[in-house]
Amino acid sequence: MVHLTPPNTARMGTQVIVPYREEDEKRHLKPMGDLGQIVPMEWDIRNEAQIAECLRHSNIVYNLVGRDYETKNFKYADVHVAGAERIAQVAADNGVGRFVHVSHLDASPDSPSAFYRTKFEGEERVKNAFPSATIIRPAAMYGYEDKLLNNMAIWPIWWKLNYGETKIRPVHVMDVAQALANLMGITQLPGTVSLPGPRTLSYEYLLDLVSSVTYNPTSRAPVIPKPIALAVARAAQAAWWPLICPDEVERRYLDDVAAAGDWEAVGVVPQEIENHAITYLRRYRSAIQRQFPAAGGFTDTA
Repeated sequence: MVHLTPPNTARMGTQVIVPYREEDEKRHLKPMGDLGQIVPMEWDIRNEAQIAECLRHSNIVYNLVGRDYETKNFKYADVHVAGAERIAQVAADNGVGRFVHVSHLDASPDSPSAFYRTKFEGEERVKNAFPSATIIRPAAMYGYEDKLLNNMAIWPIWWKLNYGETKIRPVHVMDVAQALANLMGITQLPGTVSLPGPRTLSYEYLLDLVSSVTYNPTSRAPVIPKPIALAVARAAQAAWWPLICPDEVERRYLDDVAAAGDWEAVGVVPQEIENHAITYLRRYRSAIQRQFPAAGGFTDTA
């Protein structure tokens, strides 16, 4: 989503400061606005001086920083709690007028997932540091480079956990990005804004959708018992590149909360996943099948 928010806000004539850690992670953002409109600035989430340099002249600050997995340098609490609090406090100290913090729909203080627990704690810290902050709670997002549809197409076995019965409310990343951009036109919107997808779907349904769109047969891999999946995920942490982690396994067993959506407050109508799946999944078809329409009755709008 960090790749989509800058162009959405740049179209509104704003200058967008994009903090980055790695040089190659921000290069593609430069042509998304006029000359001088997209301004990358190097930063470290632990360095308050660099944070202040990035946001001191801003009218509104969006905190999109988060981690799906932990590393030896950054634990969930380092990013979701301490990092979020630090950014909010620096924004308050520098007189920033608006602060938007992106969390997760399932943020909860008593969740079995450390990811969701730290998301909730980060929200509380942000509200203490910046009382008028807007807390955005999107559900799992799908889009280019997502970790939902793309991952299902590559590693379906990890989405068959819990027999694919886990219920989620996937939301289009473009809808969330537009909602964030629309906040610029709203004077103040303190409190929590939930942005779930329009329907509740099971992982089994989404796997069938991926199979239908890609023309690849549904995975025949067996359902891995949770203890074995956790053991494999723990062993995978020995690799230096990101693989599935134990907390992700835990999340595959947790249904999304049934919170009502606040889409009207941000002026967006969420779109159905069937209308956009082919846009992100066509790449997984064979060369012969690439131009075929979607099968199984799913909508092909490409």
